[in-house]
Amino acid sequence: MPRRLVSIVTAAVVFGLLLPLSAQRGGMFTARLSWVPIAGSERNDVAGTGAATGTLTGSTLGIAGSFEGLPAAATAARLHQGVAKGARGPAIGDLTISRSASGTIKGTAELTAGQIDALRAGRLYVQVHAERGVAPDNAVLWGWLLP
Repeated sequence: MPRRLVSIVTAAVVFGLLLPLSAQRGGMFTARLSWVPIAGSERNDVAGTGAATGTLTGSTLGIAGSFEGLPAAATAARLHQGVAKGARGPAIGDLTISRSASGTIKGTAELTAGQIDALRAGRLYVQVHAERGVAPDNAVLWGWLLP
């Protein structure tokens, strides 16, 4: 009987130690897509709203979202890594987007360990581009993926 109790306690301890490790590998993130930073003269080139969710499974980030009310048809959506939370940075992946003023965004990206750390720190964001938007790349909406 004591041997069985020791086995049960050992299994419970191992499970208790491994559960937090497995939880760290995944996660859910959400983003509210709103206007990119603009100058007063660019106000007519930016409009719309949207939302996106990110699901991290292992090193794969799946993204799904929607948008509406763009000033012109969407042309691209990309996943970016900012140099800090709230600051712009380079694109690290392309997403699929409906080529209209309202529609959906979806896609996946394989993240490096550094990019996963950046995601958890709130430094990854989704950016939407349209036929008309803010120079130099006609950006319209962006949203930071946050836990």
